[in-house]
Amino acid sequence: MTRIRKPDPKLAALEESGTVNPHSQGIDDPAFIAGDFFDPRDLVQARYEMLRRVRVDGQAIADAAAHFGVSRPTFYKAQADFDREGLVGLLPDKRGPHGPHKITDDVMRFIEEARAAEDGLDVQVLVERIAERFGLTVHRRTVERALARSKKKRP
Repeated sequence: MTRIRKPDPKLAALEESGTVNPHSQGIDDPAFIAGDFFDPRDLVQARYEMLRRVRVDGQAIADAAAHFGVSRPTFYKAQADFDREGLVGLLPDKRGPHGPHKITDDVMRFIEEARAAEDGLDVQVLVERIAERFGLTVHRRTVERALARSKKKRP
């Protein structure tokens, strides 16, 4: 007979927020093994406690990194992020592109100038002109989003 596992609400919350610790199986710190307060699956909690072990308890960086299943460079990055941003710095970075990468300032200036020169210029025509001028293949929706962003920036 197969047992059906109950859903784990904390794990679901960690997954939804993107803060599941990918190295949780590598944590062998006694507080995370012995008790139920510390959760090795919680990335922010694990990173904070790793930093605390070094700063407050005086544990060596190499030992703390080993007990928390990360490399020393990962420890140093967490330390720098925490020093710069506080607890928020321990949150994982957003994956993927951070903002538009095809619609550069030059391309946006071209779009705005073209729209100013020809009132009611069709977005598809803009896409074609961007391809001709810059050699970029952009989707019409990308141009529409760039125009919407530029409207929001204007007072």
